[in-house]
Amino acid sequence: MTGRAMDPLPSPAVAAAAEAEADEEADPPATGPQTSQVTEWRNLDPRRMQMPQGNPLLLSYTLQELLAKDTVQVELIPEKKGLFLKHVEYEVSSQRFKSSVYRRYNDFVVFHEVLLHKFPYRMVPALPPKRVLGADREFIEGRRRALKRFINLVARHPPFSEDVLLKLFLSFSGSDVQHKLKEAAQCVGDEFTNCKLAARAKDFLPADIQTQFAMSRELIRNVYNSFYKLRDRAERIASRAIDNAADLLIFGKELRQVTLALGSDTTPLPSWAALHLSTWGSLKQALKGLSVEFALLADKAAQQGKKEENDVVEKLNLFLDLLQSYKDLCERHEKGVLHKHQRALHKYGLMKRQMMSAAHGREPESVEQLESRIVEQENVIQTMELRNYFSLYCLHQETQLVHVYLPLTSHILGAFVNSQIQGHKEMSKVWNDLKPKLSCLFAGPHSVLTPPRSPQEDGMCPH
Repeated sequence: MTGRAMDPLPSPAVAAAAEAEADEEADPPATGPQTSQVTEWRNLDPRRMQMPQGNPLLLSYTLQELLAKDTVQVELIPEKKGLFLKHVEYEVSSQRFKSSVYRRYNDFVVFHEVLLHKFPYRMVPALPPKRVLGADREFIEGRRRALKRFINLVARHPPFSEDVLLKLFLSFSGSDVQHKLKEAAQCVGDEFTNCKLAARAKDFLPADIQTQFAMSRELIRNVYNSFYKLRDRAERIASRAIDNAADLLIFGKELRQVTLALGSDTTPLPSWAALHLSTWGSLKQALKGLSVEFALLADKAAQQGKKEENDVVEKLNLFLDLLQSYKDLCERHEKGVLHKHQRALHKYGLMKRQMMSAAHGREPESVEQLESRIVEQENVIQTMELRNYFSLYCLHQETQLVHVYLPLTSHILGAFVNSQIQGHKEMSKVWNDLKPKLSCLFAGPHSVLTPPRSPQEDGMCPH
């Protein structure tokens, strides 16, 4: 589940990598002059100073360890209304940083952009869509939930959680957080340029990495499709509970309307009804009491629906967001670095053919220019190859991360079962408390109140 069963790296390669790493730490390569600001930002990133023990390709996290990294709350702040426009703000609170800051949707957008820029080979969850004209409360609440899922997935992602960008977004209380985020992202390059293992990523990959990538992609695509259907059913179950609550509440109100239809206590009754004056009074009093009981039933049903939305549907949505970010990452790998690598190779082949044609035509200047361009292109190809292997290296780790999240499904199913048990238990108690009160509704001979008999007691077939 956590990737420990993956093909281990041969020990000679591990030894060679460790030796090279020791040499690199003992005598770091010259990087040229750097500004103090760049140095400061890089020093804030502990991943540049710490190397994992053993094979760094393999992750050793558990689901509980990931969930314990942080819990971030995102709550709506009442809209600020101006002369021509109004906007929505969110209060973002982090347990880890013990912080509470105000953020707008555009702040999330900039944070998402800088994350993608710095971590192009990692699972960066997608943001919910921008607000459309005339968006209602349902849309705003749905977006709030999606933003909460986004920031929690980011806050629990191993590389993201140790990056300065996350700390800035969750704890910087100034008004120019977007500028600060862009400034921090510009100080350093992407993960490939900052990771000490990037140039040797190929050494840590299993020999059948391409086959594993294809199999994992297909597997997670199937898992996503299955959980998408589960989420839809869970939404319908929660929605039915909320609809049931609304119907029960209206049913109780209609019972109260019946008491009004029967007339008030001061309203004189017709002569035919006056013969059963006590019956009318008992009936009205009982219906008033039952309307209260149905309001309580409605409240219990609404609580169950909300609990299923929060504990079941939202967790399914969180897992789906994670799977979708993996699918997006696979697509970026194929359309991004892999495609660029293939284009670079194609361009290199064209240059070689041009050089052969120029050499055949004895054009020294053209040959010299082409040789220079070919050398440059060879460097480009080498960089693209390194990026391609580093992208696969990250993909391998992100696949393991998805597997770490798989036990979340047992949490979701447990929450669903507990919600059903607790909801039915509470509803059953109210129904049982309501049943004795029904005896006040039925009057027998000589004003003796008797409840109706069941069909079985009347000798009637249930059909």
